[in-house]
Amino acid sequence: MMAIVCEKLTKHYGSVVGLDGLDLAVPTGTVFGFLGPNGAGKTTAIKLLTGLSRPTAGRAWVAGHEVPFDDHAFRGQIGYLAEEPRFYAWMTGRELLIYVGRLFGMGGSTLTRRVDETLEVAGLGAAARRRIGGYSRGMRQRLGIAQAMINSPPVLLLDEPCSALDPIGRKEILEVIGLLRGRATVFMSTHILADVERVCDTVAIIDRGRLAVQAPVEELRERYAAPAFLVQVEGSGGRVAALADDLRRLPWTLGVEIAENEVRLFARDLARARRELPEVVVASGLTLLHYELVRPSLEDVFVRLMEERQ
Repeated sequence: MMAIVCEKLTKHYGSVVGLDGLDLAVPTGTVFGFLGPNGAGKTTAIKLLTGLSRPTAGRAWVAGHEVPFDDHAFRGQIGYLAEEPRFYAWMTGRELLIYVGRLFGMGGSTLTRRVDETLEVAGLGAAARRRIGGYSRGMRQRLGIAQAMINSPPVLLLDEPCSALDPIGRKEILEVIGLLRGRATVFMSTHILADVERVCDTVAIIDRGRLAVQAPVEELRERYAAPAFLVQVEGSGGRVAALADDLRRLPWTLGVEIAENEVRLFARDLARARRELPEVVVASGLTLLHYELVRPSLEDVFVRLMEERQ
């Protein structure tokens, strides 16, 4: 069963195309990365999935229900975190969660228990009685995730949850998202490739409002990014460039990149490259400082896809 399905989902803003016939299927229970450059249509898609905006064409289903525009009962099926959440600074974290829970019709011991659970998952138990105005940006983002999950929705829609956070804040948010795997389907939009690679099971990459590719992260690596050999040598720039030229002429070489004393080689034949590359470096007369087979990253996949779509 799919937690989210989009069929030709389209949104125009006058003559500007925000989303252009998006087809998407998100498996239930996964952490799904919705990836693309700024302006690709990520926020537009999330607003359509939440019912906050009407599509120009196409349809979408979330948690088995077709997305309406004004059905309040549907809102109980989703949790939503905006890219830049705004809260009442005079409230405490606990007071905000109680307030949001009551909007969903919760109350009594059920609400108290749920508030305690979400505070624990978000790592805000110790700060629950502090005013939100004194929270750090990372704490406010974690509170945003807590309010999104207060009603135990089957689907969470998170728009750029790590945007503008420092490394510690990003780490905290990604840890919270990781804890949600299996508890709910997490649909997470972002342009930060490392975050997707760290926490997501499956990823969809969109560009200019259109789906470029959707697949599990490992499958994307295998399909679009060849493994690379990283070689660091001791020598002048001219000698390193000469080594790169020698490597480019080899039949098993797919591509070669150089940066100062570092050479990155992409191989057509991995086994042959393993055997012959060290010999070629030694024959060049350069001193080998470092030799490593580098696993392709999601960034490699993303760059290649964007280059192909130019």
